[in-house]
Amino acid sequence: MIIDVQDTTTSQIAKRMNQLREAGGVVALGRVLTLVISTTPGHAEEAILAANLASREHPCRIIVLAAGDPAAPTRLDAQIRVGGDAGASDVVILYGAGSNAEESETLIGALLLPDAPIVVWWPRESPAVPAESALGSMAHRRITDTATAARPRQALMHLRQTYRAGDTDLSWTRLTGWRIQLAAILDGLEPSEILSVTVDGAEDSPSTMLLAAWLTRCLNVPVTMAHSKAGQGMRSVRLRRREGDVVLSRPAGDVASLYQQGRPVQHISLPKRSDQDCLAEELRRLDPDEVFGDVVVNGLPLTDLKAVLPSER
Repeated sequence: MIIDVQDTTTSQIAKRMNQLREAGGVVALGRVLTLVISTTPGHAEEAILAANLASREHPCRIIVLAAGDPAAPTRLDAQIRVGGDAGASDVVILYGAGSNAEESETLIGALLLPDAPIVVWWPRESPAVPAESALGSMAHRRITDTATAARPRQALMHLRQTYRAGDTDLSWTRLTGWRIQLAAILDGLEPSEILSVTVDGAEDSPSTMLLAAWLTRCLNVPVTMAHSKAGQGMRSVRLRRREGDVVLSRPAGDVASLYQQGRPVQHISLPKRSDQDCLAEELRRLDPDEVFGDVVVNGLPLTDLKAVLPSER
């Protein structure tokens, strides 16, 4: 069910939601959190799709702030989605113009689930300091995506400077499969055997930089950045040893190959992760991701990132 509400207020929207709940069309008692998405009308649907799919694992109320033109007359239109149009959630989309085009706690306050954790996701551009923004200051977790920024490398380094406990980034979550496989490989090796590491990934990928920083932090050996064409994501990690290199490579597709001296090549499922997969993972935890914080704050400064974007040296 989709209900459009024109020229309204959040109080009127909240009343309409209560009416729907009393009529049995909306069940809010099973919602475990409120997910607030801050984006623009042009990118709202793709974010809602990812959130709806993630909500099947984490039933939630989804509030979408689709900010319009701040120079236009102040106005608030809305759309309420319930049932099959809202996954395992109920969705409220706020189309704001004028003063309602800015993030505001008062704009969404009446729509928040009582006593439920709040997670804020910025699928595109994020505030200068997410934790100090109007929405971020009220959230338990704050999710950004530096890969969608106009200049991803600068966005990631800015995130490092503004990091607060509770911040996370989908560029890190996309690495979960790589980190699991590499952790399993490292468990079978002596750390002293590893002389250096080469990480090969797309030059526009913050995930490449974060994986290099994670390995630098874990192994305390030189990590060299090689880069592939933009848009190709992570491609390979080479662990150099005197006894022979160990290489985990995924040049294309969803299957990676593990090469080790004197052993048959192993083929490992390592698919690229969708936004809904990453979002669902982040919604599983409401405590700060301490490993991510350590990699961003302490790992990145120790990592040589010069090879990532030669044009920006």
